Amino acid sequence: MGSMTREALSSARAVLTDLGDTADLATGEQLLDAGRVIGGSVQLQAYFADPAVDAVVKKQLVDRLFGSFSEPARALLLSVVASRWSSPDDLLAGVEELGFRVIASSSPSDSSIENELFAFDAAVSSDARLELAIGTKLSDPEAKAGLVRRLLEGKASAQTLAIVSHLVRQPRGRRIGELVRTAADIVADQSGQLVATVTTAKPLDAAHAERLERGLSQQFGRDLRINQVIDPAVIGGLRVQIGDEVIDGTVATKLSLLRLQLAG
Repeated sequence: MGSMTREALSSARAVLTDLGDTADLATGEQLLDAGRVIGGSVQLQAYFADPAVDAVVKKQLVDRLFGSFSEPARALLLSVVASRWSSPDDLLAGVEELGFRVIASSSPSDSSIENELFAFDAAVSSDARLELAIGTKLSDPEAKAGLVRRLLEGKASAQTLAIVSHLVRQPRGRRIGELVRTAADIVADQSGQLVATVTTAKPLDAAHAERLERGLSQQFGRDLRINQVIDPAVIGGLRVQIGDEVIDGTVATKLSLLRLQLAG
């Protein structure tokens, strides 16, 4: 992530904070709608990300394209297009992140979007046919969104449904597992938490998972949730990823390093 993108995201998050409760679930859904419109046009992405285009002119285009959106949604969109981004794709990712953050903020206190996202990821990754149906580039995006609705309606919150429906319609070259985990990281961060993705050959027992969660929380100084990923290929040990930081203590990695040393 370039420095301009970091500054642009910081500015947009500040606008979101100022909006408070006026930014609701509908606001988040409108931001994701706008992201799909912008993402569907190379010209729009380049135009909104071009620092040479005056912010007033960009505002006029936002009003023309998204004039029916709520005032909070337009304010957030304007904060995005008025900033300088490292690339057009970063701008698009920024709109998506804002949408997820707004949706996370609208979540009822008795629901956990992260857990619902993790459960969806686990269900998809354990079913090759389902993963193909949702992840294929050949299927119509709206058909994939319809499949997600049938899978999640009545089983997950409206917030989770909105996030996953968007992801399958605009994957931007990412696999479904990566999409869901990235969304979960953003949602957790919005609530002041971290997500640790822990990959093991077999599921951790409850006591081990609790100790690991407590230890990682102390190490990083923040509340933390564990997302377990089962991958028999790791053989033993575990791999922990928190944001960009990776702690890899798997047997598979150690064997790979040993083979490299012997070959050298």
